Amino acid sequence: MAYKITEKCIGCGACAANCPVGCISQGDSRYEIDPNSCIECGTCAEVCPVGAPEPNKE
Repeated sequence: MAYKITEKCIGCGACAANCPVGCISQGDSRYEIDPNSCIECGTCAEVCPVGAPEPNKE
């Protein structure tokens, strides 16, 4: 399942800078992941200093 970025996001951009497929972009209040492009690698979760990216269970 694709990842999503939760409200924990502090807007540092580490996730976007490290995403191997470039599916993360700056949203209105936090970064957002395009679920259609996410390859579920977990890199965003590994580099996030606050643990904002989580598997999207919806």
